[in-house]
Amino acid sequence: MTPDLLKLPHYREQSPEVAARFERLRKRPIVMEVRALTKRFSTPRGEVTALDAVSFSVHRREFMCVIGASGCGKSTLARLLAGLETPTSGEALLDGRPVRGPGPDRGMVFQGYTLFPWLTVKGNVMFGPRMSGRSGPAAEQDARQWIDLVGLSRFENAYPHQLSGGMKQRVAIARALANRPRVLLMDEPFGALDAQTRSQMQHYLLQIWKNVDVTIVFITHDLDEAVYLADRILVLDPHPGRVREVVEVPVPRPRSPDQFLTPPFLSVRRHLDTLIHPPSEKQAQRDLPIVRLTEVGDDVE
Repeated sequence: MTPDLLKLPHYREQSPEVAARFERLRKRPIVMEVRALTKRFSTPRGEVTALDAVSFSVHRREFMCVIGASGCGKSTLARLLAGLETPTSGEALLDGRPVRGPGPDRGMVFQGYTLFPWLTVKGNVMFGPRMSGRSGPAAEQDARQWIDLVGLSRFENAYPHQLSGGMKQRVAIARALANRPRVLLMDEPFGALDAQTRSQMQHYLLQIWKNVDVTIVFITHDLDEAVYLADRILVLDPHPGRVREVVEVPVPRPRSPDQFLTPPFLSVRRHLDTLIHPPSEKQAQRDLPIVRLTEVGDDVE
């Protein structure tokens, strides 16, 4: 039976096991540090601030999710960390060195299917190692390792158009990991998938992360997905994007879909929903102007 949300424990309440896990996390080295990162864009209507003085840090092998209302700058943040955009001010540091552009030390997985359609699964995964100077046989050996890791060894000679959406994203993850990045950046990678495939991909990703020495920064708009995957969740305010809160997820690991109805899961999800959609905003969204476009014989609730 679903617990009464009004009687849930506060999201900060942690079991001794979870508290010990966060204590270990805080002792790990900081891999990525973001200092007062600001990004402004020029538009026909004037200058728009997408991100304003965003600061946070990510520890080695941490899984951090970034959430926020639409337009809060989540994807802009991912592109800045990847070096695909230049900040207006502030900086992002990877292992203490400023990010000055794209590099093999950061892998990127987008929401869209960005595989090269003219290459096979193996060819796509080999692309990064070959660009890094690996010989053909060595790059092929590396590619097979990552293809095995994502469970697609039977499809190594298939082309992207022959794969399902979930399989394409698994190839994209393998391709991003083939360069052995320090940080894997994921910009709503499962947003275009159906609910069943999305659930499978979340499970696959946790398995992959458990077996690979990589830190993950995962952009999502799905609160359940964030709570299910993350160690900590960075919440951004919209217009402009500022850090509202960094939430430690008190849900024990290993994670499973059975936890979606547990008190710790529901508690932190409710807190996130309150941060992103304050009660006053929810009421404003409910009270839309009524415009009747047709005459009907009865009213609906």
